[in-house]
This record gives sequence, structure tokens and C-alpha cells, in this order.
Amino acid sequence: MSLNRILLPGIAYFREQSPHAKPPSTTHLPTPHTVATASPASGADTIGSPRHDAVRFDKVGKVYAASTGAVDALQGIDLSVPAGSIFGIIGRSGAGKSSLLRTINRLENPSTGHVYVAGQDIATLDEDGLVALRRRVGMIFQHFNLLSAKTVFDNVALPLRVAGVRPAQVRERVNELLHLVGLDGKQNVYPARLSGGQKQRVGIARALVHHPDILLCDEATSALDPETTHAILALLRDINRKLGLTIVLITHEMSVIREICDQVVVLEQGRIAEQGPVWKVFGQPEHDATRALLRTVEQGLPHDLLHSIQPAPPATGEALRVLQLTFTGEGGIEPDLGRIADTLGHKAQLLHGGIDRIQGHAHGRLIIATRSNVPAETLVLGHLAHHAKELGYV
Repeated sequence: MSLNRILLPGIAYFREQSPHAKPPSTTHLPTPHTVATASPASGADTIGSPRHDAVRFDKVGKVYAASTGAVDALQGIDLSVPAGSIFGIIGRSGAGKSSLLRTINRLENPSTGHVYVAGQDIATLDEDGLVALRRRVGMIFQHFNLLSAKTVFDNVALPLRVAGVRPAQVRERVNELLHLVGLDGKQNVYPARLSGGQKQRVGIARALVHHPDILLCDEATSALDPETTHAILALLRDINRKLGLTIVLITHEMSVIREICDQVVVLEQGRIAEQGPVWKVFGQPEHDATRALLRTVEQGLPHDLLHSIQPAPPATGEALRVLQLTFTGEGGIEPDLGRIADTLGHKAQLLHGGIDRIQGHAHGRLIIATRSNVPAETLVLGHLAHHAKELGYV
């Protein structure tokens, strides 16, 4: 009998080419975060060892053939994903995000360079090693990919059943995961009766059945409304903390990166434009691609305020100088209107602004009005703002 191995993220099973072939033998459910090992000859060395970065990209390139010629989707990617972190990959459409993510579980193979998962060059894995890898690297998708003819329970149970896990263990593991993702009581419901957020929760539960060390999220919230997106991101953060799971997500939304990620890399035309802690990339963007993405989450001035600001003080009457103070999260500088007013020598009237806290760092801006003639740069020299500039007069 000939068997043809089918390999999918989180699901590894045989397609039987003989109608008389026996189903896979019943096996035990893997224990949480066990080390998957094999003899060196199999090409499946340690997966999930804490001694390494979770993922490392070494000069990774990817070229696709197209009718117009070769397309360089990825070029010279050098990048490490710390174990246990939530790592964001962001960029505009066509930047190479999906191509990079899918090299982690070998849904895509790099044209050049190497991808290491827990120190293992995954290009060296044979078929058995690839099965082990894809059980250790779960994946969720934008469009959920649920089987409409199967219940919630059966959708989550599928990877375990095709792996030959004992029915009692399947039942225990599936119910455990449905509780984790907040779907108690939904075992017998079909996908058509679920909301988008509930469908994604099913997808998350299914991706976790084999106790993976890494979870890949391919635009997992793009099809959801803002409230549901927030709930799914909160769930992912909770799973990261409870299970110590490394999460690698791709998105085109800076708001997602800001809400959940520890570190971020910005891709532009297949290259790394910028990378670092989220608070630093948000507060001190160095590349035009990053600044363009940030404009989607940064608020502009209200129209009435924008039109009331004049470039010079009026010839008669009293005017207030309008200053913009920016806080980038670096050096522990906090917005303090009292100290700002003391430095200016006059009261400071808050016109507009807002401060977020990203990874414990103050980030944002304040627009203030004052009668003071003290140069705006004085506030920077006094460590009361990271940047300060005069916008005009009102």
C-alpha cells in the first residue's frame, strides 16, 4: 500500500491510496511543551527548546515567478523572534508579510537564506520532522477556515483525530480549549450560527490542540469589527501569558501592533525598514514607511482649531502662542502641565491632545496655548517633552 503524506498547519495525517488501508493507530496526546526529538538522520532535532530564540531568519529571500518576470517578495531578512514574546510584522499590501510568516512552518520555502525554529534549520527536516514542526507551530487565519458541516467540537477535534489520539483524550483536550477561548456550551453549534469573533475563537482553539510553542496569526483580526478585534487581541495576550506561547502576527493595522505586541518589524518592498520595541518604533519612527502607517492611528488637529491658528500674532489685541509637545516614551519623561507652566512662567491652557501608555512608556502629544514668550526648545532642555515646536497663534 502506498501512503501519501498530507501536511497542513496543525494537522498532519496520511491520505490512504488503498481502500483497504487501516486508519492510523491510536496514540496518546502530546504533553504540553514536550520536546519533539528524532534521530539526526531524520532531520527533526529539538523543537521547542528554551535555549534559542523561537524563530530566527538568516538572510532570507523569496522570489516568485510572474508573467512580467521574477518578483523579489523578500530580500535579505535578518531577524530574531524572542521566545515567549508577541512579535508583530507590519507593512502595506505587497510588503512581504505573508511570505515571511509562512516560511516559519514551511508553507513557503525561502529561495535564499535559512529559517531556524528553536535553533533547528527547518530546511533540513524530512517528512516526519515537518509533521513535528507543524504540530509545534499552530496557525490561525483571517477567514477562519472552519468546516461548515462540522460542529465546533468536531472542528477543534479534527487535528487530534487525524493524528490518532484516543477519543477520551480528544474530548478532554477539546473541552479544555473551548473553556480557554470562552466557548463553553458551544460544542454542538455549527459555524453558521457563530459570530465572526466566535469563529476566530474556534480557529484559535484548533491551532492549540497539539500544545504548540509558536502561534502564527495571519491577519487574524482583519475581518472583525473593532470591538471584536479588541476581544480577540485580549484573548491572544491572555494565552501568551498563561501558556508562555510565542505569538508571531502579521497585520497592516498599527492599532493592533500597539495594543498587543512587544516588538515589531516594519516591512517595505520585501526589506526590513525598521524594527524594535513597539514603544520606540511608535515614538521615534525612522522610516517613511513607518510614519505612513502611524498616520492611520495618530489624530490630526480638530478642524476648528486648525483653522483658528494663525502664523503670526494679530496686529492688535492679545494672542496666545500655540505649542505642540510630543512624548516618545524615551527616558521616562512624563507630561506634567504644572511643571510646564512653571517653566513657561505662565499658565498653560490645554487645547488638544492625548497620551497613551505603550509598554509602560508615555506616548502622544499635547497642544497647549500660553502667553509665554519662552522658546519652545526650553521645554525639551528641561526634560519636560521630547520635542516641542510652535504652531502659531490663537
